[in-house]
Amino acid sequence: MPEPVPMIEVTRGDLVESAHSGHAVICDASGEIVDAWGDPDAVIYPRSSCKMMQALPMVEAGLDLPPERLALACASHQGAPMHVERVASWLSDLGLSDGDLLCGTEVSRDKETREAMIRAGEPPCQVHNNCSGKHAGFLTFAKHLGAGPDYVELDHPVQRAVRASFDEVTGMTSPTYGIDGCSAPNFATSVHGLARAMAAFAAAREGAGARQDAMARLVSAMRAHPDLVAGEGRACTGLMRAMEGRVAIKTGAEAVFVAILPEQKLGVALKISDGATRASEAAIAALLVRLGVLDPAHPETLARLDAKIRNRAGLEVGRIRKAEGFA
Repeated sequence: MPEPVPMIEVTRGDLVESAHSGHAVICDASGEIVDAWGDPDAVIYPRSSCKMMQALPMVEAGLDLPPERLALACASHQGAPMHVERVASWLSDLGLSDGDLLCGTEVSRDKETREAMIRAGEPPCQVHNNCSGKHAGFLTFAKHLGAGPDYVELDHPVQRAVRASFDEVTGMTSPTYGIDGCSAPNFATSVHGLARAMAAFAAAREGAGARQDAMARLVSAMRAHPDLVAGEGRACTGLMRAMEGRVAIKTGAEAVFVAILPEQKLGVALKISDGATRASEAAIAALLVRLGVLDPAHPETLARLDAKIRNRAGLEVGRIRKAEGFA
């Protein structure tokens, strides 16, 4: 079994002070591997990188949601007003409220919102949870199915549908599952399986059947609304803006990242073994540069790949760069 390979290294002075290894796969529309590093068969939890896959059965069932809500269903958002207000409005349209969510409360990740709430003595709600858009989607699907409110349970019709489509688009039977930070099941797959799924989304075209319609709509929504998929200062939003809507990308906890390239009909998946976000952001940037869709000189690229490390006095003391032989 291949070992994870060095992908990103952090220098200080003349030395490599830290190194991050991992696995990555690029797949074409047929699901075949175009390029790979490490072990394509390494089994991982995709975490939030697979939110478009969790939203897929809802859209495939014919629910006609506007693009902003589809983007939120795929989002790990900041809990900024633009996110919270939209999710709250979505719940209201369903005749539901914050208490119907099962994702748990989370302090807003948006600094201004968080500090304003602290000053006002306002406690966080579930809509502030970065996964609240995904959960609003689950509730929408549950209502469509006439199913009960316990939509995160493994045997709930929503999660049974998610599991079925997950296995189909990854091209393999998920060997296990874990419970994510938002309490929803997260089905494991291989890095190859995750890249294969992203390639299927990349190749999907509207008018080619319910599944391809649904995939294409979700990708289009992510590309059109990068601000809703994450938020200001986040890699997903910044890098998608830098690519001017040509590519959809999505991060997941513990250093997973995926990319969907519709023009090239390619899918990308990567996992950094030690779970370091700085490494997954740099690695996805390196792969996007390799594939010709991200300008290596763009400020959003340079903020993550070949990024300067400065000390508290503002002196440049090191770099975050790709390891030799990667991408």
